[in-house]
Amino acid sequence: MSRVAGIVFAASLALYGASCFIVPATLPKGAPQTESGAVVGQPSAINGTPESASWSPLAVGAALGLLIAVATGRPAFAADLENGEAIFNGNCTACHAGGNNSIVAEKKLKKEALVQYGKYDVQAIITQVTNGNGAMPAFGEKLGPDDIEDVANYVYSKADKW
Repeated sequence: MSRVAGIVFAASLALYGASCFIVPATLPKGAPQTESGAVVGQPSAINGTPESASWSPLAVGAALGLLIAVATGRPAFAADLENGEAIFNGNCTACHAGGNNSIVAEKKLKKEALVQYGKYDVQAIITQVTNGNGAMPAFGEKLGPDDIEDVANYVYSKADKW
């Protein structure tokens, strides 16, 4: 779902939810009434004056808070590319700066090389980072599974841009 559609959906849902806090303008059918026409058991039955429908300040505040949170929040992705970039810069750039490979020159992280070696797949990159292979050390003991997945998604997303 696009960000704009998500914002519109959240705002609609918040306003619909807030409408639950509005006093109904008309009486339900069959509601017991006093001689003055007020509903029995309602505050207006005491003083004999009908109440007008009004928004609850709590409902309005909740709706606006939800709208602001949705509008300004970062979208949630299965992979956190910013985290992947930070981990890549801290652990991988010594050998793979700019998608290159300073140890084995032909095994770059660019799309063409990844396709050639069967690594142009997030799961294949995760396996390579976790277990290592050849001159590349394993990072499975050093990085958590979520961090490795973020790095793999970052590499995959950058492969055709390097």
